[in-house]
Amino acid sequence: AGSRNKKKSNKKNTEKLMRNLRTRFAIMNFMQFAVWGSYLTSMGTYLFSIGMGEHIGMFYAMQGIVSLFMPALMGILADRYVPAQKLLSACHIIAAAFMIAAGYYGMTTGSEAQFATLFTLYSCSVAFYMPTLSLSNSVAYSGLEGAGLDPVKVFPPIRTLGTVGFICMMWFVDLMGFQQNYNQFFACGAVGLLFGAYALTLPSCPVNNESGSSMAQSLGLDAFKLFKQKRMAIFFIFSMLSLSVAKRWVIKPAVLIRSSVPGPS
Repeated sequence: AGSRNKKKSNKKNTEKLMRNLRTRFAIMNFMQFAVWGSYLTSMGTYLFSIGMGEHIGMFYAMQGIVSLFMPALMGILADRYVPAQKLLSACHIIAAAFMIAAGYYGMTTGSEAQFATLFTLYSCSVAFYMPTLSLSNSVAYSGLEGAGLDPVKVFPPIRTLGTVGFICMMWFVDLMGFQQNYNQFFACGAVGLLFGAYALTLPSCPVNNESGSSMAQSLGLDAFKLFKQKRMAIFFIFSMLSLSVAKRWVIKPAVLIRSSVPGPS
């Protein structure tokens, strides 16, 4: 009987630890995408209000440009030198610092803000934020596998909280009246700093100090082999086509403001 009770107790403790781990990663995903949601759909409106309407495309294009190389570079660091959760924290803190600097610049200059300065601060911020999208996934997968859980089954519900975080922060910015001013950058920076501190409490990720993999593998270039599969090629093509839908996030608010027509965010 004593042995049976001990097994039940161990089972309950294990289940409690698993729930705790899932909750921690759910909070991580919530904050990860809350950072992005604070400005992604409203930055175009702010840029239009300070006379940078013709540069909106460049601001949003920069996210894609830095995504071509920054995630690969940070991935190499996380694989070989720095635990992923620490690198996740550092990237968020640096990105938040640049975003707060962009907000401060917008606050002090108003409509006289110069494109070059604001664009540089913003670009530096997104250069360090974009790698965190993959780093956060690596931290979650590593932690779940280390706890004996199957990430393929457990992670999808956790990732759902990221979408919830994005929407909640988008609503917050809208309800607070930050859509047309620099405060959205301050909101982004505040959440980023908070997440940077929180990331340090996440389970530690192992670092592979062995140099067995090639540079192509480290940069993720092996992934292009997947295009040999017909379904992956089709998925990629339609993913690229779907990006055009995102333009309505940026253009619609600015158009409504220009025509003085009130509309939803």
